[in-house]
Amino acid sequence: MEHSELPGPQAAGGDQEPPAVGVVIATHDRPVQVREAIASVLEQRYRGAVRVVVVFDRAEPDADLAGDRVTVLRNDRTAGLAGARNTGIAALSTMDVPLVAFCDDDDTWRPGKLAAQVAALAAHPGAEFATCGIEVEYDGAVRPRLAGTDVVDLADLTRSRMSMLHASTFLIRADAFATDRLGLVAEDAPGSQNEDYDLLLRAARRRPIVHVDRPLTRVRWGGSFFTHQYRTKIDSLHWMLDRHPELSACRPGAARLYGQLACWHAAAGERRAAVRYAGRSLRRNPREPRAAIALAAAARLVRVESVLSTLHRRGRGI
Repeated sequence: MEHSELPGPQAAGGDQEPPAVGVVIATHDRPVQVREAIASVLEQRYRGAVRVVVVFDRAEPDADLAGDRVTVLRNDRTAGLAGARNTGIAALSTMDVPLVAFCDDDDTWRPGKLAAQVAALAAHPGAEFATCGIEVEYDGAVRPRLAGTDVVDLADLTRSRMSMLHASTFLIRADAFATDRLGLVAEDAPGSQNEDYDLLLRAARRRPIVHVDRPLTRVRWGGSFFTHQYRTKIDSLHWMLDRHPELSACRPGAARLYGQLACWHAAAGERRAAVRYAGRSLRRNPREPRAAIALAAAARLVRVESVLSTLHRRGRGI
């Protein structure tokens, strides 16, 4: 089945109705932030219909959030972010929306996000997936993160995680979620971590990703439920390496992942493992900074958490 045609960029000012967009907001124990996320979606300057599905994961749904354009559900699939997003995707499949977007419950969109991304997808008829730049809010500071490109391919994503391609920027053709195409969000990702990177790689393996290189999504760092779950971080990176052989085959990409493994082992107090993975990282890229951070942490010269906090203030991460 081929994709249905989206209206071209000129449709925003013409008579043709832009395509409807369904937005999945997975949430857990963030009652104030989720309302801000919903408001930022409903306040989009976009002429097409926008439907929101709020999926409560391991929490009692707040029926007060429901409205004409907002549906509230409980995650009825695997517990975690991936299962919650797939619950939302399944609900939207009954609402006749050709495009599906994600927004995390602690993030917000700028008013022009959807219009810019829908126009970008319409300008690339074969594309299935669009992203945009972000601005990172951390400790009172806001820093933009841009990609410097309007198209992202598989080689780009194996070399770098490209963290500006955040899940809250994803806009995807609904028919791409079919099992014989891109498929759903991977629910076997340990702790539902790196499921967004996995989805990007699977998408880019099929077709290049269209990117709007403007900071149209604000991402809040510092409140993650998984900040100190180092074993889950480690397991999810091994899951990625097993699932995507192209990461190991790319020297800078492998150096990055091994450097991350080294850092999380060091943060967990597993010094031998940290040194081992730092060595693997440096053999692939002697300039990999994560390896140096891990070695310094293993020698107890720095704490990974302190380095991470400093990086976050600059809109960066490990």
